[in-house]
Amino acid sequence: MAGCCAPNAEDLQQRKLLWVVLTLNALMFVVEFVAGWLAHSSGLMADSLDMLADAMVYGASLYAVGRAISTKANVAMLSGSLQLFLGGLVLLDVIKNIWLGVTPDIQTMYAVALMALVVNVLCFALLYQHRHGDINLRASWVCSRNDMLANLGVLLSAALVSWLGAAWPDWVIGSVIALIIIFSAWRIIRDARQVATDNKPSTNCCY
Repeated sequence: MAGCCAPNAEDLQQRKLLWVVLTLNALMFVVEFVAGWLAHSSGLMADSLDMLADAMVYGASLYAVGRAISTKANVAMLSGSLQLFLGGLVLLDVIKNIWLGVTPDIQTMYAVALMALVVNVLCFALLYQHRHGDINLRASWVCSRNDMLANLGVLLSAALVSWLGAAWPDWVIGSVIALIIIFSAWRIIRDARQVATDNKPSTNCCY
């Protein structure tokens, strides 16, 4: 009975993987946030907060590894709620830049978005085998997949800003990323509620 909660090999592997993607996303959040602030880029700021949201999801997933299904569902619901909040912050940043009418620094957008894309491709590859895993690992994989699309969007918006000589493509991609965060958060919350409904609390020692 005392050993029923001991971590198994699969749990240890999942923890190691989640620590890797958590660290990568946390570092890229700092880089993108500072770069986005200095470059006045809604796209980079949005992508940085997306990275922060993902780091929170990975941290929540790390906590949930090896725990009861009811705990996993509650953790997923918390991480989804945090993503909803960050999605709202992204929209506020877009509104701020529209109000100020600032034009982003194109070179910074290119360089940082490309760096973020490389990091997210790596995270996506690491998490791919767990895309059909439990609720928190699925959430982690979905976040990584969405991040790659967001990075490509920032690169496209940088090209459009350069070509058109206008800032609105950066505002558009910032808004799109915010909506992606919000939609993904809602899916995570919905799935977590379904898991909680389908699985009654167990009475094992890990509950």
